Amino acid sequence: MYVPPKHAVDDDAAWMIVRDAGAGALVIATPQGLASVFVPVIVSNDRRTLTSHLAKANPWWKTVKTGDEVLALFLAASAYVSPSYYPSRLENPGVVPTWNYVAAEVRGRLRLHEEPEWKLNQVRAVTQQFERGRDPEWRVDDLDEKYRQGQLTAVVGIEIDVVSIEGKAKLSQNRPEEDQISVRDHFAEGTLSERNVALRMSTLE
Repeated sequence: MYVPPKHAVDDDAAWMIVRDAGAGALVIATPQGLASVFVPVIVSNDRRTLTSHLAKANPWWKTVKTGDEVLALFLAASAYVSPSYYPSRLENPGVVPTWNYVAAEVRGRLRLHEEPEWKLNQVRAVTQQFERGRDPEWRVDDLDEKYRQGQLTAVVGIEIDVVSIEGKAKLSQNRPEEDQISVRDHFAEGTLSERNVALRMSTLE
């Protein structure tokens, strides 16, 4: 990922992007070309691993072997920026459209898991993370045991040993302050995606 210094974030912020996104695209190289799958992920407390699972019916995992490289892509915010949002264009009309976004990529090595207990723990972790704060919280352990085992049999566990992480927050930092404020204010009155970007722009130092 190309990250100019103005748009770079530190590792802590990059991991927060992963957590905010919640799910991402895992990309692998196969004999037939690149292949991707979109899955929710859990970040380990030490940030050394990502875990997930996918349906066995999905052919993505069938060409993977332990140690294969994977690129995990996460997008936490994204919106189109119109040149009409730039007050500075009235004096300097040389402006073009662009895109503001907050993203991270994780490089790692894959491992697959078929062990029932591993898969059960992973599914528990996923639901606990995304059910947290709901009332009531849905729990894996509330499922009928026979049904739960059938569902676990139908999935494959994924573990990624993290090699590196890189984050990027492209939020109009390269524009004059008046343009940054204008973009943020336009987004604040826009779509859900635009409001998400506006919120992130408002937290810039």
